[in-house]
Amino acid sequence: MTQLDALKRHSLIVADTGDLEAIRRYQPHDATTNPSLILKAFGLESQQHLIDATLAKLKAEISDPQARIEKAVDRLSVTIGTEIAGMIPGRVSTEVPARLSFDTEASIRKAHDLMADYDRHGIGPERVLIKLASTWEGIRAAERLERDGIQCNLTLLFSDAQAQACFDAGVFLVSPFVGRVTDWYKQQTGQDYTPDTDPGVCFVRGVCERVEKGGFETVVMGASFRNTGQVLALAGCNRLTISPALLEELSAGDGEVSQQIHDGNGSPQRPAPMTESDFRWGHNEDPMATDKLAEGIRRFASDQDELERQIAERLAG
Repeated sequence: MTQLDALKRHSLIVADTGDLEAIRRYQPHDATTNPSLILKAFGLESQQHLIDATLAKLKAEISDPQARIEKAVDRLSVTIGTEIAGMIPGRVSTEVPARLSFDTEASIRKAHDLMADYDRHGIGPERVLIKLASTWEGIRAAERLERDGIQCNLTLLFSDAQAQACFDAGVFLVSPFVGRVTDWYKQQTGQDYTPDTDPGVCFVRGVCERVEKGGFETVVMGASFRNTGQVLALAGCNRLTISPALLEELSAGDGEVSQQIHDGNGSPQRPAPMTESDFRWGHNEDPMATDKLAEGIRRFASDQDELERQIAERLAG
């Protein structure tokens, strides 16, 4: 048995990619994308026919060049997401642009637009998760979207305050990051870590424990892995979203995988909901989380800008 097969006994596997060939190869349950992954997919030779067809249709429908570019990323995300949905039994996550991370109303409008596009492709809301950054404004948008029947994946999650606010809001799924947390601590301390002392692994384990102790229904999906040791140290987490490179390593490795995260026992003790001031203070008190959330939003926004630039070139050609 491969390590990937053994891991599937404990956690649902999610492919962290927009590469259709990788999804076909590793057969995950779900898949998740973001602007950086859509940008990578835009350059894959195997997906050029899909991209060309999407942009040609957009060019025929919209005459204004700037309006085309603004709509093109959404169209590509949904087109690739639709292809992915046809290859997996579960859900595909599609991200609201990072530049909307501090605008609740705009995030809600964009989420409804994306879901309407999916509906036109025949993909229902039960197959899609809308990804939003775990800012206070993003969490508030998710809270309202969940009431509208649009389930959400809250990403760029680095602090206990972010996690608790997401649980309070009743979001379907959170994506606490592993690798970026560990990167920060390595840079600060110069230390290397074992899987059990790894700060990113410990953070995600803590998020899982918080869900269990509070009796929350939110799904926890570990994300942003740097190596297979981090992945295996979180076996038993509800979901794990893993890059194609690490999926390949896991599929090439043999051996059993032991469950590291177990369901809790006892009566849940749910804490009082966080206020906005509690959230902002709690998050501010964690310098790693403050740095990595801001950096992550900037990085996703930069990749979306680059994707829009390449789309503009393609449309003008």
